[in-house]
Amino acid sequence: MAVQIHSSADARRIARRRLPWMVFDYIDGAAGQETGAVRNRAAFDALEFRPRILRDVSNRSIAVDLFGKPTKAPFGISPMGMCNLSGPCADLMLARLAARENVPLGVSTVASTAMEPLIEAAEGNAWFQLYFSGDGTGTFKLVERAKAAGYETIILTVDVPEVGRRPRELRHGFKMPFRIGPKQFVDFALHPRWSITSLLAGKPQMANFDMPGFDFDRTESRAKADWGTLKRLRDMWPGNLVVKGVLDSADAVALRDAGVDAVQISSHGARQLESAPSPITALREICAAVGPDLPLFFDTGLRSGEDVVKAYGLGANFAFLGRVLQFAIAAGGEEGLQQLWSVLRDETQITLAQIGATSLSPDQLKDAVRV
Repeated sequence: MAVQIHSSADARRIARRRLPWMVFDYIDGAAGQETGAVRNRAAFDALEFRPRILRDVSNRSIAVDLFGKPTKAPFGISPMGMCNLSGPCADLMLARLAARENVPLGVSTVASTAMEPLIEAAEGNAWFQLYFSGDGTGTFKLVERAKAAGYETIILTVDVPEVGRRPRELRHGFKMPFRIGPKQFVDFALHPRWSITSLLAGKPQMANFDMPGFDFDRTESRAKADWGTLKRLRDMWPGNLVVKGVLDSADAVALRDAGVDAVQISSHGARQLESAPSPITALREICAAVGPDLPLFFDTGLRSGEDVVKAYGLGANFAFLGRVLQFAIAAGGEEGLQQLWSVLRDETQITLAQIGATSLSPDQLKDAVRV
């Protein structure tokens, strides 16, 4: 019987049952005692819409322009490490979705499929996400490799100077590269559906580190990155440069002045700093500070089409979805992913109708969200 996904909560519930505990907690977990994740959700729930009536909303569109190109959906796919843990070939499922919807696939530095086949499967709709690490030697090798592969946009993630402590994954002994010990073996034995399909497909690896002399350590300090690092990247990268992990308006203004092409407001899904502000509460202030000319992207905590419209109503120009897509894959493979994507599209356009809007443009959503 095919899985039925009617909401992101459905996808998470089914994934929790099907995934090994170690894998589910790696995807689902947050920093510290996870109060940051709770506050992120509460911040979304506290926002209300201002419904307007008797407006002709029969002709609605959720398409938006992104760096001058039209998309079919107002949200893309966040860069996520080791996606193939959620299911065999998950990275390629996401890439094919990006191609169909003309939306960006964020290809993580620690993706479980190499950057070259992913941009090919995404038909060019892929952005490479970059972590600075160590002294930067390997980092800038990856930049040159992304350029050679045809990437036009790089996302520099700046909110991980040190990898945050996520107790749920630590308790399970989660490691990258992926390692299987006695505890993991028992966990996998108790989840045979995942074990048979995933492990027989091959142990997930960090696929972008097959370059000679470049061994990536997930726990290696990234603390040396500074504004000089950004300048070096800006000077060597001719395409779009997005800086992800911004929560302070002064930082956003400085990034604008440094010549970045967009800022992504994000707390890394509350996985880094438990007491970080909720990104949705920071969005309005940052929007006011940088003005209308710098695109603002948003991720963290999005679980529904209503959440997406709230983000746009507070100033976002594009949104990115993350772990809910992995849950959909774990729940139902590529069919489950498409089901959830369709749900999120439907929720978004229905929300527009309910608030009397026909698009996600700022003039349509002015004063649509009560803060």
